[in-house]
Amino acid sequence: MAHTAPRSPAFAPRRTGRRHPLVATLMALPLAALLLLVFDGWETVATQASSVGAMLGR
Repeated sequence: MAHTAPRSPAFAPRRTGRRHPLVATLMALPLAALLLLVFDGWETVATQASSVGAMLGR
């Protein structure tokens, strides 16, 4: 029988701790860009943000 390397798990164990904020931002940017394209760009985002701001009293 041939000697083979020991098997490793299919998925590496998850690291504990928190992700750096810059890494989290870089992960979220493509999704944010996609949502801006799908929902008609900055005007819709600005409208929703101003509505939420008015609701919060700012």
